[in-house]
Amino acid sequence: MKKSRILPAALLCALLAACGGGSDSTSNSGPVITPPTQEPGAPTLTGNTATDGYNWFNYRRNQVGLTTLARNSLIDVAAQGHSDYQRLNRTITHEQTPGQPGFTGVALTNRLLAAGYTLSGSYSAGEVISATTSGSGFYQAEELIAAIYHRFVIFEPVFKEIGTGAASVSGGYTYFTADFAAVNGLSGLGEGRLAVYPVANQTNVALNFFSDNEAPDPVPDRNEVGYPISVHADYGRTVLVRSFTVTPRGGTALETRLLSYANGTSNDSSSAAAIVPLAPLRSATTYDVSFNGAVGGVDVSRSWSFSTK
Repeated sequence: MKKSRILPAALLCALLAACGGGSDSTSNSGPVITPPTQEPGAPTLTGNTATDGYNWFNYRRNQVGLTTLARNSLIDVAAQGHSDYQRLNRTITHEQTPGQPGFTGVALTNRLLAAGYTLSGSYSAGEVISATTSGSGFYQAEELIAAIYHRFVIFEPVFKEIGTGAASVSGGYTYFTADFAAVNGLSGLGEGRLAVYPVANQTNVALNFFSDNEAPDPVPDRNEVGYPISVHADYGRTVLVRSFTVTPRGGTALETRLLSYANGTSNDSSSAAAIVPLAPLRSATTYDVSFNGAVGGVDVSRSWSFSTK
């Protein structure tokens, strides 16, 4: 099994002023994820961790119906610098310490500005980080999407640009950093609209997720759980959950943990929500999902299905 560590996602959102953050705790073990590269439309593996991670994020965002992220060379500089900092200091962190080797800026916004990227007007910025003994960018990106709080950042509809970077220690971890941004406007899906993941009619969905691999731990009382199911709205539009269920076709609804800021069951993004089945999903099974709630005060109901590998 590949060793991996995933840090809490940092999501910084601003309407003229910044807010948000993340912590520095890590965890050690997690699932081996093999991205289904044979899926129609899947990107071709290049062997460059940063490029492959970028391509895989866009592949999944396109499936979800979100804007394709433009790769920005200045954000690349910030992301690469942060991966280099982590490699040089053998650490996994969203914040750098002045005076340490490779220092480029304490926080994400500092590093973006140092790279020459301008955060002006209304803006949003986010960062996700992983470190794994696999150097595959596809693996790194898919692992971050499985980690539900990180998925909230990756599938934020308002983001328009991205930069990625990776740095490896021989025989050790590859540190992967992805920085996301949108400036001068936070338009996304629009009022009262949701994106969902897994998407409708998606196949080969993973069966499980190792909750202890993410910090904060989304299901603190157990490690191996079912693959998370999520809904995503634009930043600034609160997702309220009235009911959110997943049911094997012809069976009874699964026991799940709800992650929702508006419902008081998550301290993460208010514009996303998720349910995590408390046991792994069954293979070769169709699951029916039902969501009823509101987005920014607008009533929304969605029903869709997906099938497992």
